[in-house]
Amino acid sequence: MNERLKQLYKTVILAHNKDPFHYEKKEAATHRVEAYNSLCGDKFQVFLEVEDDQIRQVHFHGYGCAISKAATSVLAMQLEGKTVQEATALCAQFQRLVTDDSAEMVDVPEDFEAFTAARDFPGRLTCATLSWEAVEEFLKKGATD
Repeated sequence: MNERLKQLYKTVILAHNKDPFHYEKKEAATHRVEAYNSLCGDKFQVFLEVEDDQIRQVHFHGYGCAISKAATSVLAMQLEGKTVQEATALCAQFQRLVTDDSAEMVDVPEDFEAFTAARDFPGRLTCATLSWEAVEEFLKKGATD
């Protein structure tokens, strides 16, 4: 792993773990997605406010390692304001970038790039993709208001 990627990984992971974006329960959200890893115990609830095929707000709450918490924070930040279709594509892009060495790094949000470092730690890939996979699966089933 090159030094720039190491620094980016540390900066993004630590920043989002310490001060996550929209880290709070939103019981009144239109949808709630559960993300749970039975192997390590990471568990998050992602609260989506979907209206007219657009994700108006994303909040999350739960517990897990710094990587899974930071990845869920980035998810909340990146999906807010997107259409369901855009959000589904973004979920797939994030997972592809994190897990596939041959994925193109063109016009990739810097926060996404930071998680590509997880490729060097295969045991952490699930941590990085946990909430992204759960939300993508939910969106593919058809998030409606």
